[in-house]
Amino acid sequence: MQEIVGAINSWIWSPALIYLLLGVGLFFSILTRFVQARMFREMIRLLFSSKESEKGISSFQALAVSLSGRVGTGNIAGVAAAIGFGGPSAVFWMWVVAFLGSATAFVESTLGQIYKEVDEGQYRGGPAYYFEKALGQKWYAWVFAIATIIATGMLLPGVQSNAIGNAAAVAFGSGSEVNLPLGAVNSTNLITGIIIVIVLGIIIFGGVKRIAHFTQVVVPVMALAYIAMALIVIAMNITDLPDVFALIFKDIFEPMAMFGGAIFWGVKRGVFSNEAGQGTGPHAAAASEVQHPAQQGLVQAFSVYVDTLFVCSATAFMILITGMYNVMPESTGTFVVQNLPAATIIDSPAFTQFALESTVGGFGKVFVAVALFFFAFTTLLAYYYIAETNVAYLRRFFRIPFELTLLKLLLMGSVFYGSVKTASLAWGLGDIGVGLMAWLNIVGILLLFVVGQPALRALKDYEEQRKAGVETYTFDPEKLGIKNADFWLNRD
Repeated sequence: MQEIVGAINSWIWSPALIYLLLGVGLFFSILTRFVQARMFREMIRLLFSSKESEKGISSFQALAVSLSGRVGTGNIAGVAAAIGFGGPSAVFWMWVVAFLGSATAFVESTLGQIYKEVDEGQYRGGPAYYFEKALGQKWYAWVFAIATIIATGMLLPGVQSNAIGNAAAVAFGSGSEVNLPLGAVNSTNLITGIIIVIVLGIIIFGGVKRIAHFTQVVVPVMALAYIAMALIVIAMNITDLPDVFALIFKDIFEPMAMFGGAIFWGVKRGVFSNEAGQGTGPHAAAASEVQHPAQQGLVQAFSVYVDTLFVCSATAFMILITGMYNVMPESTGTFVVQNLPAATIIDSPAFTQFALESTVGGFGKVFVAVALFFFAFTTLLAYYYIAETNVAYLRRFFRIPFELTLLKLLLMGSVFYGSVKTASLAWGLGDIGVGLMAWLNIVGILLLFVVGQPALRALKDYEEQRKAGVETYTFDPEKLGIKNADFWLNRD
């Protein structure tokens, strides 16, 4: 299984995808005149400018839902993997892909708003919707929807539950070994997996509004607590901070960084974390109640900053400033840097847990386990919402009896499977899901640029209204030459 997964990943995550993600981010940054920097203050203002309605959630709730998908295992175990396989300079490339990717996030999330629909009393939207309506390619929309259901319903959930289980094992001990049909597993991972499945089932059977209300409280609180803990660790080791920046910037353009090292792992884990270009963000963006599509595009662009520049950087600084990491490039299989025991799992939360333990004692390992539980758990909720949205899209063409119940059971089964399997297998399956969605979404939005540039037209319209000082924004797609944006034409 591990060999099959590895072979698939070597094809999906070829250098072509790495450079495509960076290139598209730069392309849209230039076309939007670096909207992610120019309109930063507007992003902050918009966070609290819209309110929840009967059909949609507020901008802040949409941010929380999308952040719940972005802020997860990738921010803790993913950063550790980037450093462990790509070296400290991988952190720089995580920053680069976040800054450039925020422009991509703006484009895809604005598209999600433009082409959203009302489905059974709530807003729905995402790449499948805008590929059908803007590209006029229903088959491509179907392919994306099916790939997304597989990715978020089967492949990605196991990464989150696996990290929770491994963090719990480091914090509280592995416990005794239990033999299951899936293989031998330690009792801590088994118990953790059962708890996650039960709590997840209670929430996902409650619907999108319950997910939004849960995440809008949990995500901001845990993110702030995590960043505060990182600041404490940095303050206690402040004299070493210049050395950390030296480590990060030392090898960013070395040959090893270019081919399979820092660039590869920085971009790969950066995209896994912030999801810019993957096509997940537009689902939450479309659910928001806003006056103009560009407004939610800006809010979603800001979420990339929160994820990578804040939370991922917090993890990276904690690991590097305490020296609690190993570096073992996959191409060589030998340690370049070894500060921890060789048995330490690189693609796990262990680096972060040891970093905190070295500074604040045993509490640090427990804190990371608790933080990771909430981060990863809310990511699981976001995955379910994204998969449900794509099931709703396909349901317009054909129905499967009890399809949503089947989806929920499938997701819960994937969560349990991931909690008891190895980290390398869980991450390998997750990488397939991310890469598959990224290829389909990036190619699709590039084609959308060729055929009509709807997101860029929406940005120009929003900026003109903003410059005119309007109090209530409006969006008229026909005036802008945007076709099939039926929601905005028929809006109450």
